[in-house]
Amino acid sequence: MLASLLSAARTAGADTADALYAEGLAAGVSYRLGKLEEVERAETADLGLRVFVGKKIAFVSTTDFSSDAIKALPERAVAMARLAPEDAFAGLAPKERLAKTWPSLELEDAAEPSAETLTERAKAAESTALAVQGVTNSEGGNAGFSRSHMALATSEGFFGTYAGTHHSVSVSAIAGTGDGMQTDYDSASARIGEDLEAPEMVGARAGSRAVIRLNPRKVKSQSVPVVFAPRVSNGLLRHLTTAISGAAIARGVSFLKDCMGQEIFAPGIAVIDDPLRVRGLRSKPFDGEGVATRPMAVIENGVLKTWLLDCASARQLGLQTTGHAARGTSGPPSPAATNLYMQAGEIGPMDLIADIEQGFYVAELMGMGVNPVTGDYSRGASGFWIENGEIAYPVSEVTIAGNLRDMFRHLTAASDLNFRYGIDAPTCRIEGMTVAGE
Repeated sequence: MLASLLSAARTAGADTADALYAEGLAAGVSYRLGKLEEVERAETADLGLRVFVGKKIAFVSTTDFSSDAIKALPERAVAMARLAPEDAFAGLAPKERLAKTWPSLELEDAAEPSAETLTERAKAAESTALAVQGVTNSEGGNAGFSRSHMALATSEGFFGTYAGTHHSVSVSAIAGTGDGMQTDYDSASARIGEDLEAPEMVGARAGSRAVIRLNPRKVKSQSVPVVFAPRVSNGLLRHLTTAISGAAIARGVSFLKDCMGQEIFAPGIAVIDDPLRVRGLRSKPFDGEGVATRPMAVIENGVLKTWLLDCASARQLGLQTTGHAARGTSGPPSPAATNLYMQAGEIGPMDLIADIEQGFYVAELMGMGVNPVTGDYSRGASGFWIENGEIAYPVSEVTIAGNLRDMFRHLTAASDLNFRYGIDAPTCRIEGMTVAGE
């Protein structure tokens, strides 16, 4: 189908073109207080065509796979392209950068869990959470499964396809009563069902996290070391990927736009992007333009080594794509990280706080008060106060603030890296942040 669509696009007047087919299914259940609340299943399929007429581009897509609908796509796309403004950086990926072979990444589970299996996972997670002493209610347990398949073909002769699955389980628990209630959650996900963490472990953590947040206090505004738990420290890497996206660099709207080759983290910090990790949550053998993917150091010994580039942003910057194009069927590619992680440090997480007289351990972040142009950072947070090197009591209703440039430079990584979210970091300590409370 893709080959004939590309041939028709050339016949209609396109100089070059590529076509993307994506299909998927998603199933999920919700289980709350001993009752099955919801069972869902959805299947989708999309077809997209991108055509180039000189330096002009157009995109068309459809979910209608009738012969008439597909036949109309190339002529409509070419007609649209002829009316579009020229884009000096338009074009397919260079032939020499296209993937020719790729390893098996074990991304697809052959077996699909039944609705009964999903129900048992959600039930087990919630039941375990409710069994934790002090837990009084639940927002429910959830379990899900999805399968996706994509195929990409270009008029330059590239064709590639791969499929993947995701299993997930999550639960949110409530502890306490009345105005003193606190809630917390936990989740787990995996490509292959046998790798999925036991729902009981997820439930136990969610329940325990909710209970230890009971009776939170407020603190006075001050400047102290702030320690980010692993489930929130990965957010620091998300801000990094936004700042080093080729699109942002080309537009000059990143606080790191002039920092290539400079030390932006403390010496010893390393950040790696690895699209070829076996069973990785974000692994892929080629990117959205057919370019071969490869592991690379983004930060090496504290130094920024690369931008994340697709073909268009690379051309704007006079560079080569890094194989980070991500795309859907109805729009242009844009740069995105894959399995990005900060390498573990050498000090344990408890040792990381052992010398802190007064500090804040962040367990949850709220809001999106981050300016990608200036690096200014301000977010609502809750967690635990640190006194004399130990966790002392829960804290809520505070704001932590700083600037990402300073935060990166004063970051220390602990040794507890665990691959759970696709973008991962260990516990991280940052010196001298402002904690705004009373």
